[in-house]
Amino acid sequence: MILFKKIFSSLSTLSANRYTGNTLWLLSERIIRVSINFLITIYLIRYLGPKNFGLFSYAISYFSIFSGLASLGLDNILVRELVANTNKENQLLGTGFYLRMIASSATIVLIVIAVFVTKEDLLTVILIFAISLSVIFQCFNVIDYYFQAKVQSKYVVYSQFISFIISSFVKVLLIYYKADLIYFAIIITFESLLLAAGFYLTYKKINIGKLNWKFSYDLSKKLIVDSYPLLLSGLVIAVYMKIDQIMIKKIINDSELGFYASAVKICEAFYFIPMVLTNSIFPAIINAKKKGAEFYKLRLQQLYNMIAWISIGIALPLTIFASQIITLLYGEKFISAVPVLKIYIWSAVATFLGVASSQFLIAENFTKISFYRTLIGMISNVILYLVLIPQMGIIGSAIATLISYSLATFSLIFWKNTQQQVVMMVKSLFLISIFDYLKNNNDPDR
Repeated sequence: MILFKKIFSSLSTLSANRYTGNTLWLLSERIIRVSINFLITIYLIRYLGPKNFGLFSYAISYFSIFSGLASLGLDNILVRELVANTNKENQLLGTGFYLRMIASSATIVLIVIAVFVTKEDLLTVILIFAISLSVIFQCFNVIDYYFQAKVQSKYVVYSQFISFIISSFVKVLLIYYKADLIYFAIIITFESLLLAAGFYLTYKKINIGKLNWKFSYDLSKKLIVDSYPLLLSGLVIAVYMKIDQIMIKKIINDSELGFYASAVKICEAFYFIPMVLTNSIFPAIINAKKKGAEFYKLRLQQLYNMIAWISIGIALPLTIFASQIITLLYGEKFISAVPVLKIYIWSAVATFLGVASSQFLIAENFTKISFYRTLIGMISNVILYLVLIPQMGIIGSAIATLISYSLATFSLIFWKNTQQQVVMMVKSLFLISIFDYLKNNNDPDR
């Protein structure tokens, strides 16, 4: 019992109190939001059935492959710059906003071209277009980066939660009144509009009505130079995270995609955890680096430990009780999703560690390495899908995902500057580093 108290105490002091408070704000909002959204998704999946849900998932996946272009990979780069250059906030926000607006417009144009090249049917085209319009309103996410840098995520939580509650209520009404599939695509863009309005109004209130954003050409060049490897990485990530659903529809059918996507939804419900933790703790990682190499390494190891054991703690029970979970949530008609869930959920371990190690790559400005490791994941993913989906169906797709996600995360072993991170991640998986904490428990910074 004492051992676990010491471990918990060590992990809980990963950052200063304000970072912990910021994380708790984000986690609380996300847990509530994910829980409500998951319940509505279950309701939606039951309402649509395997075939229509498969088509809906296909439209979302199709859009997601292109959506990375709209962000330009600026997310963590802007947070980093806002933390380091508080005197340039208006220039950074203005430049980031206009760059994202240009990229969003280009994204929509590319999607228009793509749907005609791939010869999608009319309903699929309408669904994809309805969802794609959401990228225009996502330009206001730069305000989210501002509050992340200020470690004031409670303001973001207000906007996200209000927009989510309104859109969730509308979804329930649509299901209750048995609305057509197209309306569920429109609601995705509607929620983005609500969130953008919330961000804008919150920012203006905090800044006493001022919105002095300015575009800087020189700053835009710097941001693009720093972020383009992350942009390419984001596009590659989108491909290898969503290409499975595209290929299942093309190779098999909508119903099999519905089974597969229903299992994936359960797994993805947990993906917010590493994102929230790492985004909130990122400023602490940057500050730890300023204090010295040993302290910096300690903080990274603590992050890996926390992330690894959370992911394993999720994967193990979902594997054991997969049949009961699928039947309880979706009903007997989705029983084909059980083997997919048992395999796919273990890719969460690699996904969680991949998100955590990306903070190190950004802090060290190893953005090219970030891109290369993602490219390794994508190439292995597509090859495995082409081999395994025709032979094993949706189970083969789940196996391919598990292997390729793991290869991507641990491919850091191929670069000298990042090999130590692989050692640290392996130590976190096998609880090796816990003994280091117990030996150094008297460290005043811990």
